[in-house]
Amino acid sequence: MTSFRDLIRNTSAPIVLDGATGSVLRQWGMPKAASTELWVLDNPQLLIRLQEQYVEAGSQVLYAPTFRATPVALEKAGREKDTEKLCASLIALSRKAADGRALVAGDMTTMAGDLDVWDMESHPRMLEGYRRQIRGIVDGGADLIVAETLLYPHEAEMIWEAAALEHTELPMLYSFTMDPSGALFSGRDAGPVLRELEEAGAAAVGFNCVAAGEQLGALVSRLRRYVRGPLASKPNAGNPVIRENGQVDYPMMPREFARYQQEAYTLGATLLGGCCGTDPEYIRQLRTAGLWQL
Repeated sequence: MTSFRDLIRNTSAPIVLDGATGSVLRQWGMPKAASTELWVLDNPQLLIRLQEQYVEAGSQVLYAPTFRATPVALEKAGREKDTEKLCASLIALSRKAADGRALVAGDMTTMAGDLDVWDMESHPRMLEGYRRQIRGIVDGGADLIVAETLLYPHEAEMIWEAAALEHTELPMLYSFTMDPSGALFSGRDAGPVLRELEEAGAAAVGFNCVAAGEQLGALVSRLRRYVRGPLASKPNAGNPVIRENGQVDYPMMPREFARYQQEAYTLGATLLGGCCGTDPEYIRQLRTAGLWQL
């Protein structure tokens, strides 16, 4: 399998990412309140089965389930001392699923669910947590690092600094969740923030966990005004619907999802995948039905 940097140099076709992990595993029996990272280590075959299906559907990059494998999150289960080891083990599982047919990304995210990320006193814990997470991702043999579902620009800055502390040269993809208008949770326009990350050396930038729909194309066009290199579009399968029993459903079907992603591609998105509510069939539609032949 070629490197991520070589992959993104080929602009003749989109790069296909994977789809959701957590929402699929919950459908397959993972308890709603479970830590995905720890549950996967106890049920590795289900993750491998899912990721093998993504590869078979056409995914060229798998996101390892290291999403919230930070000391701050793991301390709730008394496992914070195992951060590096757990991250390395999770990367190894995804490498097994990839079997040399796809790249494996170490996945990172905001710590807003565990810390007050705006409190300056929290920043040393954030930086150290990200550093340890990156150490485990590197030790596990990841091909790249993805920092996704970020809320605020300073989270990306801390992840960048943590990577520098670990002296890793792995390529980095930064992906924010944002309003369909392109506004981040901080209120800043996402376009200039993504451009700044590009200029600092990010291999790719983009968005995820934004609902696929009529506004997706406009969002891609708005971001493309600023982004010069690879732009990632990894939206949800539409807007979530919360049932009376608390179950969250995503109503958009694979063909419709693929149609919106096809439009995103024609408007400048070059890395395409799915976030919440998507599964291997959504990725298969990206590969088999559309405006391009892969």
